[in-house]
Amino acid sequence: MIRIHEIKLEPGEPMTAIPEHIKKKLGLRGLEIEEWRPVKESVDAREKPRIRKVYTVDFLPVLRDGKGCRSAEDCRESVLRQGRKRKLKIGPAPDMTYHFVTEEFGFEPGSPQDPRIPLKHPPVVVGFGPCGMFAALLLAQMGYRPVVAERGKAIGERTEDVERFWRDGVLDPESNVQFGEGGAGSFSDGKLTTQIKDSRIRKVLEELVRAGGGEDLLYRQKPHVGTDVLRDVVKEIRCEIQRLGGTVNFETRVTGLRFREGGSGADVFEGGERARSLCGLEISGKYSAGLPETQGAAAGDGTAVLETQTAVLALGHSARDTFRVLYDQGIVMEQKPFSIGARIEHPQSMINEAQYGKEWEDLGLGAADYKLSHRCKDGRGVYTFCMCPGGRVIASASCPGGVVTNGMSYRDRGLENANSALLVDVRTEDFESAHPLAGIAFQEKYERLAFEAGGGTYRAPAQRVGDFLAAEPQDEGEGETRPSYEPGVAWTSLDRCLPGFAAEAMREALPALGKKLAGFDRPDAVLTGVETRSSSPVRIPRGDGFTCNVDGLYPGGEGAGYAGGITSAAVDGIRLAEAIARKYRPDY
Repeated sequence: MIRIHEIKLEPGEPMTAIPEHIKKKLGLRGLEIEEWRPVKESVDAREKPRIRKVYTVDFLPVLRDGKGCRSAEDCRESVLRQGRKRKLKIGPAPDMTYHFVTEEFGFEPGSPQDPRIPLKHPPVVVGFGPCGMFAALLLAQMGYRPVVAERGKAIGERTEDVERFWRDGVLDPESNVQFGEGGAGSFSDGKLTTQIKDSRIRKVLEELVRAGGGEDLLYRQKPHVGTDVLRDVVKEIRCEIQRLGGTVNFETRVTGLRFREGGSGADVFEGGERARSLCGLEISGKYSAGLPETQGAAAGDGTAVLETQTAVLALGHSARDTFRVLYDQGIVMEQKPFSIGARIEHPQSMINEAQYGKEWEDLGLGAADYKLSHRCKDGRGVYTFCMCPGGRVIASASCPGGVVTNGMSYRDRGLENANSALLVDVRTEDFESAHPLAGIAFQEKYERLAFEAGGGTYRAPAQRVGDFLAAEPQDEGEGETRPSYEPGVAWTSLDRCLPGFAAEAMREALPALGKKLAGFDRPDAVLTGVETRSSSPVRIPRGDGFTCNVDGLYPGGEGAGYAGGITSAAVDGIRLAEAIARKYRPDY
């Protein structure tokens, strides 16, 4: 296959026109396109109103002359030579096939020459968000039959609990937007954009497509699944893990770790051999209640011990109680910067016009998005994050007595409002404590303040941008933008639930961002607080081989401080599965 860039289509022009554009661009007599697939699609909106879709395409050329078809190698070289002559961006298409680490071994897995440590019990994956899901999927595909322990519920029951919370304000601390099958991503826009560069991204996208996410995920510049589709996708991935011999256990919570003295000596942490190795997990819930005697032993108080030599800690950034348990058991942790702010909502039609021009309705480009940033005079960064076109602001609390916001969109992004987090950098010195978990306490403080400002019923504090800039709390007032947050908002001053430095930074940034995107600082835009969970305030350091200071324990994903979204978390889960496969072999 040959890869060619900058194939441009007019709005409304079908993708089936791509082969003709390739032939016209190359200008080779007798050229036919036998096979082709889009690799990347983007929108070039720099010259309004002349907006075009731009594609990168892999294709298989055929050249015919008076004697018939020329050889595949001759076709390839002729096309590449012609492309270079015309100064096109063209070259051989790279191999995007994912290769399992077991294919790299110089020995047959399980043979007497296999030097890996034998596992007596399957690996355990703690948490079933993107990191845990893809760690479990890859382990299952490599024959490890992993055991998943997820504290929340399966997606069907979880959705009912979440919708009851949004409707009635009844929070289930174990089944909510943060905890349950698919993690927080199941109630989001399902964005798959990421700033990391990693060949494993293709593997993630292919698995999501295979699970029903849609073929366009493989080529869209900013692919998204949509929360409505993603809920079916995560269920299908779970079923695939089970088909491959893995087990997925919901309402099963890890309450502690069990250790034995000494490490394997196969890798080091901070310059020395690990002093302890994992030998089991203390668990409670449905799985522990029916745990066979061959797999574990009763630990008392309704818990059981699940024996294992290796486990992936894919906790997510909201498993605060589990972080505290791990810290008390000697797992090394450190503070990590994060961000705090509020959700900002505008009419989606305003965003479309700002990005595509006044004729946006005729272009058929769908809901427009944006990404903005500003550096304040004091050095604080203010930026938009997790922008949800045609979506809604959602209640995302997981702890009683706190208000947390996030954004969500369906596949069609068809709702009337656009929303995004408007966030300010939080530095570790802002925690005012050297304790590794001080960032969690910082988050909890402002979530409680938001709960109080909203009236103590999970309504969220909200304020019009005009009132926020003037520091004048008022009632709802007049405005086109209607808040979408459920179970409702309380109109008040956001200064009640934001750190002073964050409110000041947002007031400085909003007018500047309004110059970058027309209307961003319009007075009737709605700010809904508070957003605290864009990333984890904790990192669990990893040494050689991706393990922490306990041999066999693999922290990963957003909660452990190694990812910032669905795709990067999934990629990290794949990395951890690969690390386990390099070190251990199944012997059970």
